[in-house]
Amino acid sequence: MVAFIVAVFILGYLCIALESVFKINKAAPALLMCVLCWVLYMFDAGHFLNLFHGEEFQAFLAGTHNPESAEQNFVSRILLEHMGDTCEILFFLMGAMTIVEIVDANGGFNFVRDTLQTTSKRKLLWRITFMTFVLSALLDNLTTSIVMVMVLRKLVNDKNDRMLYAGMIIIAANSGGAFSPIGDVTTIMLWIRGMITTQGVITEVFLPSLVSVVIPVLILQFRLKGDLPRPVVAKSGDALHFSKAERDIVFFLGVGGLVFVPIFRLLTGLPPFMGILLVLGLLWMTTEVFYRNKNVDHSMQRRVTHLLTRIDMSTILFFLGILMAVASLQETGVLTAFGKTLNDVSGGNHYLVTGVIGAVSSIVDNVPLVAGCMGMYEIAPAGDFAVDGMFWQLLAYCAGVGGSMLIIGSAAGVVVMGLEKISFGWYLKHISWIALAGYLAGIAWYALEELIGM
Repeated sequence: MVAFIVAVFILGYLCIALESVFKINKAAPALLMCVLCWVLYMFDAGHFLNLFHGEEFQAFLAGTHNPESAEQNFVSRILLEHMGDTCEILFFLMGAMTIVEIVDANGGFNFVRDTLQTTSKRKLLWRITFMTFVLSALLDNLTTSIVMVMVLRKLVNDKNDRMLYAGMIIIAANSGGAFSPIGDVTTIMLWIRGMITTQGVITEVFLPSLVSVVIPVLILQFRLKGDLPRPVVAKSGDALHFSKAERDIVFFLGVGGLVFVPIFRLLTGLPPFMGILLVLGLLWMTTEVFYRNKNVDHSMQRRVTHLLTRIDMSTILFFLGILMAVASLQETGVLTAFGKTLNDVSGGNHYLVTGVIGAVSSIVDNVPLVAGCMGMYEIAPAGDFAVDGMFWQLLAYCAGVGGSMLIIGSAAGVVVMGLEKISFGWYLKHISWIALAGYLAGIAWYALEELIGM
């Protein structure tokens, strides 16, 4: 039965990876894969339960009044536990996405546009890189990429120059998300599951992530020469609703609230999604207060009740499907066995294992890759697999930064590809080798940190 479950997972994974070929949203095969894996699991549930939950399952059987349904009830309990872990991530993502939508729709990111304005091409490259790197750590790489490309269009008219800037946005967005517990879906997963802590991932992975950005921008700046025409920024429709002071309040409350989430977890001990809901509630109430004296008919499109309909639910359902499908592999022992094999083949070289995972994440989605690693390896009390151990920190870095090597390797790359109509071949020729140089330089810097005990 294990072979059938693995076959369904591989087939579903191929459908997800070839989304652009089949023209089918990746959420659909992810959900089908999830359900089919668990259905197949139920055909031999007794075997798996005795093998991996032996004592607990036998104790459950002894205490039940209906042995015939004991397997189904115990599997339901396991399923709900996995669903609870998954929903922590999903509610966090939905809350964060809504907060960003509120800030963007109400002109909060106009602050970013005003900060970046310059006539120097090289200065603009450095400013865009730095701003993307910082915002990606606070928001997420997908949202940051969208915001920065929209701002870029108002500052650069030349298509060729804009594609170079866009390539750097992809690299900076992925690198910025790698060192922050809330900057990328994969780091969110590792953080919520307790593999990494806020302090640990920032202190250990920040410099490697920064190096992975600085090297590419140093190379790319020589491709940009001369000055830009002075940007003429038209008044946006946001000014009709919120004043500059109100827009700034929305920006700092939304972004500052996201930064506060790890602090909230530290102070209260509550899971991160509770902190996100707190920030969402405060931001929602604040914008409603601002809108009390506005024209209701014109403002409805920017209010939270409408913005909730713009949340990308297909992405949320994709994460649900893939994470629950991975959970089925975990319950069959496949991931544990594969992890041991991978560790044996590599000779326990975590740089090799995570480096390969990072390279593979440039081809396929890094979410199932990281989810699989989380199931393959358990948190140890000490050593490389302990909380904030070398393996988990390298995994956060490699899975996040490695996606920059191909334009299809990350959500940031895919969205920029669509917005700026960048071809796979152009990115491979002009940006991929630069991203690879930064990726390897970051790993080397992390190795140096470990060597000298920084």
